[in-house]
Amino acid sequence: MNDIYEYQGYAYFFFTVFLTLILYGYIIHLYRSEKKGIRDYEKYGKMALDDEITDKPIEEKSEQKKSVDDTDEKPKEQ
Repeated sequence: MNDIYEYQGYAYFFFTVFLTLILYGYIIHLYRSEKKGIRDYEKYGKMALDDEITDKPIEEKSEQKKSVDDTDEKPKEQ
């Protein structure tokens, strides 16, 4: 019975270390992508404040996404 508690302690320790590494990796990813100018995460922080229907969107739809959305229309009959 004591062996299972020992395994449980090791599993808890390694799982905690693993999740900590994942968290730090995600934080580094966010920091790097903001520094490179790929994404501006401060705009997303204002999303809770600017949530009216009349507020402008944070990001405009890209042309590629628009063309994919246009394909959802029914085909024209000939």
